[in-house]
Amino acid sequence: MRIPCPICGQRDSREFRPKGDITYADRPAAEAGAAAWHSYLHLRDNQPGQIVEIWRHAHGCGAWISVTRNTVSHAILGAQLLRDRGQDHAG
Repeated sequence: MRIPCPICGQRDSREFRPKGDITYADRPAAEAGAAAWHSYLHLRDNQPGQIVEIWRHAHGCGAWISVTRNTVSHAILGAQLLRDRGQDHAG
């Protein structure tokens, strides 16, 4: 599987470390109750198809990126720097 790093270009997936669903980037406030933290840490839909995940280019530039991937085919549909995730997510 090849991942398009926004800084380095197409790279082998072995250079990256997956860090989970993109919702992990939206942490509850420190004072949020136990229910909010339980939901954040443990409750995921895990549906097949297109998802957005957080990956780190650990053996490359070190960038944190959001990767759109199909969990059935493993096709990479796009990637962008995590800090840019509020913008259009094109691959």
